[in-house]
Amino acid sequence: MSSTGQDSTTTRHRRSRHNPQSPLHDSSVTSKRNTKKGAVPRSSPNLAEVKKKGKMKKLSQAVEDDLIIGFQELDVNPEAKIAVGTGLVFDEQLNEFHCLWDDSFPERPERLHAIKEQLMQEGLLDRCVSFQARFAEKEELMLVHSLEFIDLMETTQYMNEGELRVLADTYDSVYLHPNSYTCACLASGSVLRLVDAVLGAEIRNGMAIVRPPGHHAQHSLMDGYCMFNHVAVAARYAQKKHRIQRVLIVDWDVHHGQGTQFTFDQDPSVLYFSIHRYEQGRFWPHLKASNWSTTGFGQGQGYTINVPWNEVGMRDADYIAAFLHILLPVAFEFQPQLVLVAAGFDALQGDPKGEMAATPAGFAQLTHLLMGLAGGKLILSLEGGYNLHSLAEGVSASLHILLGDPCPMLESPGAPCPSAQASISCTLEALEPFWQILVRPETPEEDSVEDGVQEIEEEGPWVPSVLPILTWPLAQARTGLVYDQRMMNHCNVWDSHHPETPQRILRIMRHLEELGLAGRCVTLPVRPATEAELLTCHSAEYVERLRATEKMKTRELHREGANFDSIYICPSTFTCAQLATGAVCCLVEAVLSGEVLNGVAVVRPPGHHAEQDAACGFCFFNSVAVAARHAQAISGRTMRILIVDWDIHHGNGTQHIFEDDPSVLYVSLHRFDRGTFFPMGDEGASSQVGRAAGTGFTVNVAWNGPRVGDAEYLAAWHRLVLPIAYEFNPELVLVSAGFDAARGDPLGGCQVSPEGYAHLTHLLMGLANGRIILVLEGGYNLTSISESMAACTHALLGDLPPQLPLLRPPQSGALASITETIQVHHRYWRSLRVTKVEDKEGLSSSKSVTKKVPQQANPGLAKGMTMPKEKVLEVDMRKATSALPAEESTDQTKPEAANVTLTPDQSSETATRRAALDKAPSEETVEEAPVHQATSEAATGAVVMHPTTSEEAEGGAELIQTPQASYTENQFPAASPVLGATALLSPSQLTGDPGTLELGGEALETLEPQALEEESLLGEAAGGQDVADLKLTQRFQDLAEINQGILYAVTPLPWCPHLVAVRPIPAASLDVTQPCEDCGTCQENWVCLSCYQVYCSRYINAHMVRHHEASGHPLVLSYVDLSTWCYPCQAYVHHQDLLDVKNITHQKKFGEDMPHPH
Repeated sequence: MSSTGQDSTTTRHRRSRHNPQSPLHDSSVTSKRNTKKGAVPRSSPNLAEVKKKGKMKKLSQAVEDDLIIGFQELDVNPEAKIAVGTGLVFDEQLNEFHCLWDDSFPERPERLHAIKEQLMQEGLLDRCVSFQARFAEKEELMLVHSLEFIDLMETTQYMNEGELRVLADTYDSVYLHPNSYTCACLASGSVLRLVDAVLGAEIRNGMAIVRPPGHHAQHSLMDGYCMFNHVAVAARYAQKKHRIQRVLIVDWDVHHGQGTQFTFDQDPSVLYFSIHRYEQGRFWPHLKASNWSTTGFGQGQGYTINVPWNEVGMRDADYIAAFLHILLPVAFEFQPQLVLVAAGFDALQGDPKGEMAATPAGFAQLTHLLMGLAGGKLILSLEGGYNLHSLAEGVSASLHILLGDPCPMLESPGAPCPSAQASISCTLEALEPFWQILVRPETPEEDSVEDGVQEIEEEGPWVPSVLPILTWPLAQARTGLVYDQRMMNHCNVWDSHHPETPQRILRIMRHLEELGLAGRCVTLPVRPATEAELLTCHSAEYVERLRATEKMKTRELHREGANFDSIYICPSTFTCAQLATGAVCCLVEAVLSGEVLNGVAVVRPPGHHAEQDAACGFCFFNSVAVAARHAQAISGRTMRILIVDWDIHHGNGTQHIFEDDPSVLYVSLHRFDRGTFFPMGDEGASSQVGRAAGTGFTVNVAWNGPRVGDAEYLAAWHRLVLPIAYEFNPELVLVSAGFDAARGDPLGGCQVSPEGYAHLTHLLMGLANGRIILVLEGGYNLTSISESMAACTHALLGDLPPQLPLLRPPQSGALASITETIQVHHRYWRSLRVTKVEDKEGLSSSKSVTKKVPQQANPGLAKGMTMPKEKVLEVDMRKATSALPAEESTDQTKPEAANVTLTPDQSSETATRRAALDKAPSEETVEEAPVHQATSEAATGAVVMHPTTSEEAEGGAELIQTPQASYTENQFPAASPVLGATALLSPSQLTGDPGTLELGGEALETLEPQALEEESLLGEAAGGQDVADLKLTQRFQDLAEINQGILYAVTPLPWCPHLVAVRPIPAASLDVTQPCEDCGTCQENWVCLSCYQVYCSRYINAHMVRHHEASGHPLVLSYVDLSTWCYPCQAYVHHQDLLDVKNITHQKKFGEDMPHPH
């Protein structure tokens, strides 16, 4: 793998995820965005793009459907489309059936009575938008069920008890009543009514409290208390009526929803995720198809996800871990447009069927995690749950979250148990061939525990005696806001172009006001931090030293600022820094007192670089650190506080203040670049874990290059940040919210979008009872920081995060950084121990899977009972229920032999439904591969041939790839040649060596992946943006349009902190013809702007690189194109301080002044 993306052995074959049934076509045009630097990307096509689609191709039916979808996604008036409210269907008619011959049957009317009583007691019914249940029409039921089966069920209305019992006995675990058919039709219709309301923007989400349940019902038979499959019918209905292309079905009922799985197991437009009790097949429905090894068939392979629990007593931590490590990453890649939940609550502690130990608060957390998907279009449909008290509590908890209430804290979250870790690991390995987001870099063998470091002991199963009593935090207002215009008085009197400008907070506030967000917040009064508050994190000597600057003269201020690293000071600096810190303390007081739930602090100067006794990196007082200590002081105890620092620069000051304190968990994600990115050194390395009692409570995710974006940050959240955070279980979350990782920032060089920040915020809001405070740190593109802070404020106010645009796969270098941190911290945090399971005996038999050739692509026993392990049943012919074959081929498969062979003992219905899979292997074509997303292969610009490779899949699967000419992100270019580059020309138009570009006379060679990983200084042409963000393409262009050349237009940094190193031009002036002082070459020479010595480019003999390494001089000027390169910043720089030397060089080279010196 290269440092910039997936290589050819890990790319996946994809169809368009916007239309999985359509023929394969190029998707690179759909994954590009013509985005100016600092502009907010559009997640939907504009009108011109949709019109162009119609002009480019004949309107065949497939193209016409594609065009309609494009118009449906047009975001003409987004404000008018925002839906509010939670829909609820609760109809007393659904209680008009019961088991006539067994009063103790668990699926009974009392279930809904208990739920209604609970919802009324908590006042939730009045808060919801009530919808009347409606009957599902036969035509709607026939989207999933056969007409013959529906007609048979209809006749049950006229049967007597004896006839009903005879018919019921032909099915597994069901009863029939004369009203069963009517109630089942009402239940299905209720979910359909919510689908119409959600997709019609009447409401934003909903819950159908219905019975009978539905997820076991299959095409032509009842099963497990179920007659019609409500969520399956709803998914097909949404696709047919509302033209929804991608539906996610989440089934958290303790029983596997085999009916839903069998309905969609060959369909890539529906992603089915089930987490259920399995016990190696001993738990109902006793199917091998319920195990992790079943991932779907044909084109649906990879779209069935099973997480089987092989022990009872599973807790909240186990369920949350499965969501974080499996469901959420895959869902973000799949990008559903609607999420349906088969919401059974029989996994709650106390349920007689499930025997699990989940809590209502745990299901609240699961609901919250799902609300970040599909733009919040989420519908829950009641399935099982047979302990009346726990059922009512579980439904109530999920409904609270749908209504926007904050998540309750988990009483004892802990970490997933070893059995859960094994199940999750097996599922991950089964799915890895199909989902790029699940690819995990190879990791070295685990190191032994270091001397003196105690590994966390494993805990036994935690089973509470009774369900914990939930408390729902009720604040008077939702979000607090602190801001004071006086903080703008801190300014640089020597350099008006300094990036830490007073306009930063002004522009943010104006944008919040323009969007109406400031008015929705509670504006809190601010005050300066007291000396006692400052002294909790800073020394008295340092505070007095900074206070003394108020009376200094200009020259003294300049001299004092030079005593620190990257600092300027003016007479108002102390007052502004004191005010910024005090404002954050005020916000902490409001949150902890319950005056507000969460908050935003628009403050400056920033603080996270400030050390105990020194200013650093634009920072004077460490506002977040002081606020954390202030929170602990208010609470009167060592409150557990999580500090998440997503500023692109490592928060060295915050880390040092808390590095020996286990009550504060500090997590930082930042550019490290192997120690060469500010603040430089090894303080931000993944190996820095804290010390003494605080060992393990400092977590650093160190990015080693630019262009890190939404995909990488979400991967870090899912794999690392959230697992640790849930295990730590904080009581307050503070975010050092620097936005210099945002797309367009001149210092960060990264690509996080405002929507990405909204999702990161939403995911953190599940912690600490929703008590989270965002504090502005860095961020130097005024547009980017304004849009990003607004997106985060939307999330804090309860607005659901928007659906992200198509995500490229995470960079392999970034995944390596995440994995490195996991390897360091797995000894301290058990939640990180989701690793490969070597011995899968007893978990499942292995399964043959073929990784398809990459192509260019678009985007018997009663239910609830267990049986002895040695008597796991294959489903018989009478039940017509599908199961996996007892033995599956484990032979190495060839590229053309991708079928899964069915054995003769498989059911007749299965054989019929999957007849296509019985074809000879040679009949399967690559077009039958599963659909996931448009890959990066079509998003780049070089054609490369790869040798045939094969790799052994986990679980015995053989993954085969063949030679393929493909466009891959890591092949061209390995890194975009210049920071801020914009591509204008394609590789097909380049002449000469395709590995070399010409830019202003300086050859820009593409580096091999290994070279990129090992290079500590990228040199004059390092950095740049992702190719996917550089090409100016239209969404509906053909592949042929991509084969156009690529030029790069440089957008240099407008300022860098190393400009102070520029020295006056020597009296002898400059000689642009001077050869390299080491080798004598006259080609591509650069002049050092500190000592004015001349050396050759890195692409000649690299003598200027060596000069920088020896002298530390940062800035150099090219005699070829007059560009200025900063080695520490790894970027081009253009600033007024450079104009004199550039103008003189231009005179010497061309005999005239620069025509446009600015």
